[in-house]
Amino acid sequence: MSAQIKSTKDPAKIIPGDKSIVLVGLMGAGKTCIGTRLARKLGMDFVDADDEIEAAADCTVEEIFTRYGEQAFRDGERRVIARLLEGEPRVVATGGGAFVNAETRDNVRRMGISIWLKADIDVLLQRVSHRNNRPLLKNGDKRQTLERLIDERYPCYAEASLTVESGAESPDVTVTKVIDALKTIDDERSTEAAAE
Repeated sequence: MSAQIKSTKDPAKIIPGDKSIVLVGLMGAGKTCIGTRLARKLGMDFVDADDEIEAAADCTVEEIFTRYGEQAFRDGERRVIARLLEGEPRVVATGGGAFVNAETRDNVRRMGISIWLKADIDVLLQRVSHRNNRPLLKNGDKRQTLERLIDERYPCYAEASLTVESGAESPDVTVTKVIDALKTIDDERSTEAAAE
């Protein structure tokens, strides 16, 4: 049930080097929605890390949390993302807790370009309220849980290569902002190469 989208276009004009683009951020930030559109626009393959974890475990993320606990899920998540980064460059949407893992952050730093899709709490709350399959939001007040996750995770997300605001605008507007941010990396590389 893996959500991989294949493409045959050449993204070389925008993406520096042979690196995957790794979208990070809290649940509801738009990683899968933006990732699929971004991959299509850049002519890259897309993969959702949670779908890959579910395929490897032969059960849903929610079932993994229930049966084995969050730590078992995080261990599998770390292994799956490392495997995805070793493959062909692609757009990867990660789960909200993936980038909190120091080993994952290091792997992404070496083999990818991380983009933090940053959304304010009201946007996140509106988006996550439409679905009831998020294990960390099953119990308790969703706003309080998101506020706690913001406090815990935003310092890790801040280590991403780029930060793009993901607000109430259309997904296509956010995709354009991501592409513009990626172009700044390429511009910096061109400037550095010219200086040498």
